[in-house]
Amino acid sequence: MKFIKSLYLNNFFFYVLLGILGLFVCAFIFPVIYNGVWFLVLVLITFLVLDVLLLYVARTGIEASREMHEKLSNGDLNPVNISVQNHYTFPISIKIIDEIPFQFQVRDFKIERTVKASAQDKVSYDLRPTERGEYYFGNLNIYVSSPLKLISRRFTFDKDKMVPTYPSYIQLRKYDLLAFSNNLFQYGIKKIRRIGHTMEFEQIKEYVQGDDLRTLNWKATAKKNALMVNQFQDEKSQSVYLAIDKGRVMQMPFNGLSLLDYAINSALVLANVVLKKQDKAGIFAFSKKVENRVFAEKRGSQMQKILETLYNIKTDFFESDYSRLYVDVKKNINQRSLIILYTNFETMDGLNRQLPYLKGIAKNHLLVVVFFQNTELNEIINKKTDTIQEVYDKVIAEKFMFEKRLIANELKKYGIHSVLTQPENLTLDAINKYLEIKSRGIL
Repeated sequence: MKFIKSLYLNNFFFYVLLGILGLFVCAFIFPVIYNGVWFLVLVLITFLVLDVLLLYVARTGIEASREMHEKLSNGDLNPVNISVQNHYTFPISIKIIDEIPFQFQVRDFKIERTVKASAQDKVSYDLRPTERGEYYFGNLNIYVSSPLKLISRRFTFDKDKMVPTYPSYIQLRKYDLLAFSNNLFQYGIKKIRRIGHTMEFEQIKEYVQGDDLRTLNWKATAKKNALMVNQFQDEKSQSVYLAIDKGRVMQMPFNGLSLLDYAINSALVLANVVLKKQDKAGIFAFSKKVENRVFAEKRGSQMQKILETLYNIKTDFFESDYSRLYVDVKKNINQRSLIILYTNFETMDGLNRQLPYLKGIAKNHLLVVVFFQNTELNEIINKKTDTIQEVYDKVIAEKFMFEKRLIANELKKYGIHSVLTQPENLTLDAINKYLEIKSRGIL
């Protein structure tokens, strides 16, 4: 029974069979070829039996495995490697059909290769998940054909494997050393000129060109007979909270990912940078109520706790309650902290409804509001207009873009920092803002 289930007739066999049937039809017109056609039938049957023997004489004709990370990185290209070992003594043609999780909606996955006798071959493909959760892989099916290519034998490996998809840990690794790098230009991070000095004294060092002359240490200069300056470092152990709005305004999609998932990926990377800078990182999400809370600490297990919490943030379509956010922050965050709020405002009316609560939070904490540009509007604005309707669309698009800049100016008026960013630049711009605040010592 297993033999029958694993045996498949190839297209080449059917082409030959159709050719022979055509010759049978011709034999009724030209009887002289009748015996020759039957000879071809016997040859086909002989080769078919030989092909079966070639493929089934070995119990383990091939070995294969699917190799991938224990978890997928949301929004990134995740490599999947398939290794095939040929145990046959002749070259084989293989057709790989991997049962990819239904979330990817891939219905025509197929890889065809030729593997030499007693050799190993590796193939790879990439998957880009766009939502967090559990992804179930089915069977890894490999159809093997001998050089005769009349039939295929199916081999099945790696049945029913579940792989969780977490917030983008690939971005996390990319920026892991960012906090310690002095050459930040390669990452697009701008250097910030210090306005003043923090209170954290680090060391006395020899003066080099570019050091602030106001930091000259005259006593050390007299002893060393060389210019010496005091060096200061950023204050440490400051609390940084990453607040994520998971209401309906964050459901807008961009390149397959929702704004919420962009915010979650950014929060994971930024939390890691915060901890590398010896500050305390915490997170929470809110909509109708505040939940998914991790209090700001800098213990060794903090990143794992934040990762698991971000993984479990569930979306909803409620209107976010900023009054509840204000009350919760006032009740649970007693020490002055940096609060980076990931949300989105499309209009001034939307901002004005929540502005009293944002101002209330900004009285006791340093508040940074991160919201998004609608990059699709840029295409409308830059597009050449040929009709009246296109002119109307362009004017409305420019109005929305202008209103975004008004929102940033309105927040600045009340001492609230803001980051207006494109979704694909969110992580970099958020890190920029954090490093700017640390460099200027305004927390």
